[in-house]
Amino acid sequence: MFGSRPDAKRVEGLPTVRRFMPFISPRRNDSLVLYTQEVEAETALKFVEEYNRGREPDHCITLFHLVLRAIAKALHEYPGINRFVAGGRLWQRDGVWLTFAAKQEILPGSPLLTIKREFSEGEDLDGMVDSILGNIRSRRGGRRTTSDKEMSLASRLPPFVTMATVKLLMFVNRIGALPKKMIDDDPLFTSLFVANLGSVGLEAGYHHLWEYGTCSMFAVMGRLKPRHDGVTVFEMQYSYDERMEDGLYGGLAMSSIKEHIEKPEGLRD
Repeated sequence: MFGSRPDAKRVEGLPTVRRFMPFISPRRNDSLVLYTQEVEAETALKFVEEYNRGREPDHCITLFHLVLRAIAKALHEYPGINRFVAGGRLWQRDGVWLTFAAKQEILPGSPLLTIKREFSEGEDLDGMVDSILGNIRSRRGGRRTTSDKEMSLASRLPPFVTMATVKLLMFVNRIGALPKKMIDDDPLFTSLFVANLGSVGLEAGYHHLWEYGTCSMFAVMGRLKPRHDGVTVFEMQYSYDERMEDGLYGGLAMSSIKEHIEKPEGLRD
């Protein structure tokens, strides 16, 4: 406690300015950096079409699966954006975790399911796809996580009790005393939260970072659209906590995501 956490290791040897940043900007949204990139999608769309050839409909992938894969690879390549600030200290997260949303049913107005998953470095594309699709089917089938049950209980409590409980959890997180089981199951204790607004025909947009949890980065994927030269593109818009790393490092990491999507063959392994 106070010098350790069950989900991360303290980053040592930081420059003085970076060690001091959590005290100058104690909230994530005090250090918010916004970044937009345009991604060419045609090669990735052809890759998806070829990959799905001969597969059953409920085992097919979409462009969004490649985006998740590309983000996970970039987080392994650039571990400096897989960090978070808690208790005035900078921590290096154990493992790469992504949180994203899926529809409960493929119907208008259907509620969203929030899914959190670890993306290990040695996992191949087939293993990732089968695991994600299986996870989605399981959640659609009614499986509830511990986090779902906790939020359901909290929603039935008086508001002042819920507010006090959340503040207590935030304090316990700051001192590193939350149990690992609670952290692993909570979708806001994640490396990066991804939203696909393109799936509902919307442009990408910037999203705030929650002060609860340890999520230091948010990515929003927009709809496919033709560029002025006829090439199919989409936008990715990122919000990230600059206390993790400087803007140049973050920009290189996000350029890596773009490159992986535009050259998807490298996402197979």
